[in-house]
Amino acid sequence: MKNFKYLIGLFLATITLSCSGDNDSGTGFLDDVTAPTNISALFTISHDNSGKVTIRPNGEGVSAYEIYFGDGTAEPDTVAPGQDTQHIFAEGHYTVKIVAMTVNGKTTEYTQELDVTFVAPENLQMTATATVGNAYQLNVGASAAFETYFEVRFGDDPNEVPVQFNEGQTISHTYAAVGTYTITVTAFSGGAATSQVTQDVTVFDPLLLPVNFESPTLNYAFGDFGGAVSAVVDNPSISGINTSARVGRLTKNPGAEVWAGVTLPLDQPIDFTSMTKISIKTYSPAPGKIVKLKLENLSNANINIEKDMTTTVANGWETLTYDFAGVNSANNYQRLVIFYDFGNNGTGSTFYFDDIMQTTGAAQIVLPLTFQNLALTYTFTGFGGANTTVENNPSATGINTSTRVAKLVKNNGSEVWAGSFINLQQPIDFSSLHKIKMKVWSPQSGIIVKLKLENFANANINTELDATTTTSNGWEELTYDFTGINNANAYQRVVVFFGFGAAGTGASYYFDDIQLSN
Repeated sequence: MKNFKYLIGLFLATITLSCSGDNDSGTGFLDDVTAPTNISALFTISHDNSGKVTIRPNGEGVSAYEIYFGDGTAEPDTVAPGQDTQHIFAEGHYTVKIVAMTVNGKTTEYTQELDVTFVAPENLQMTATATVGNAYQLNVGASAAFETYFEVRFGDDPNEVPVQFNEGQTISHTYAAVGTYTITVTAFSGGAATSQVTQDVTVFDPLLLPVNFESPTLNYAFGDFGGAVSAVVDNPSISGINTSARVGRLTKNPGAEVWAGVTLPLDQPIDFTSMTKISIKTYSPAPGKIVKLKLENLSNANINIEKDMTTTVANGWETLTYDFAGVNSANNYQRLVIFYDFGNNGTGSTFYFDDIMQTTGAAQIVLPLTFQNLALTYTFTGFGGANTTVENNPSATGINTSTRVAKLVKNNGSEVWAGSFINLQQPIDFSSLHKIKMKVWSPQSGIIVKLKLENFANANINTELDATTTTSNGWEELTYDFTGINNANAYQRVVVFFGFGAAGTGASYYFDDIQLSN
């Protein structure tokens, strides 16, 4: 633009020099050129929220225009007649001044008001997806036309500071608790106009295997059919292999269909990559009842696979294991279907189930210790002159009619602290039950039976309690109250001492049914 001013000046100088020798035909005619008239301006505003405005000045008798934008820009733009200029404005109101000039330097000023208004962002879309493996974490992104940036509020804190982000970015947020929250995304235009979209999201614990019915936040969405009624209830028999507080209950009402049962949808398909067996702890009022386990595709129940097992215990917990070897994982089995007393109409009987989990099928040495599983090897380590083996019950009477029990021999002259220990394959879970009961048989009463629990990796982490026998040559049950025990210490070794404090005499002692209890 400065070059253009230079050319105008050069043009005037040329006229002056060429006419300097002739006063009659000098530059006096320029004095007759009048100031520019009919000045106006055409404003063309871009609709992309860029703030770009094209200004085309118009007028008569104009050799050049100077355009002052009115937004604080220091230097004006100079424009030749018939040309235009472009300028970027922020959103707002401006007074644009146009100075029209003639070749002899006469000017006319003209002002015109300009309003730059940004349109609100359009086609605003939000995405909110959960993080795989963390149902409490949500990932939010957004897109829109005519936006400059976004803000998001996640709806779990009334005082939260919104997080700003750009299109193409993802913002992650972790909720502290389950619940329904309203996510709000606001798109900004670069000016006052905004657009907003909201979405309600529900944060929940995913229901996956294993299912143990202990969570207060999980949705155990039973679907009853055929006349069966199901619910989550308190464990009616906290004993044996199941010391859980809460279990599933199925009542097969009188006249219920032979195929009556319950469905339980999971939030992800079962992964059979490494384990193809599913075990269920079950409680039945009678043995010989068929318990069918069926797995279905969530969207197509015709894609299914089922197996049968039969109860062997009456009014007690047992574990039924279903072998789905060769299952086609591509079928995405995601719904569990359980049928009790399959093939018979309902009589009003009630059944219980718990701890539905995948397994290799291999039994483990854990509490309760009953010594009845012939597939397990109960390895005891003796010390101080004592040794322990698993033997036939020498007195299958009274409170203990088990066929197999543990036998500890405190050899003649063994240490006063002689005993034996066995390592469990899982730490003892004291989260709900804090006492341990043990059935013992002693040839004499009044002897101390010490029970000690140790951390598997560090024996210095331990706790112990004493109980005293009150019966000779008969079974009795001793109770050890570990209330206040630190469950985080992961006690995984059980140590038993008979006749603690006295040297060995060669006597034999027996113990059985070491189990958690309240």
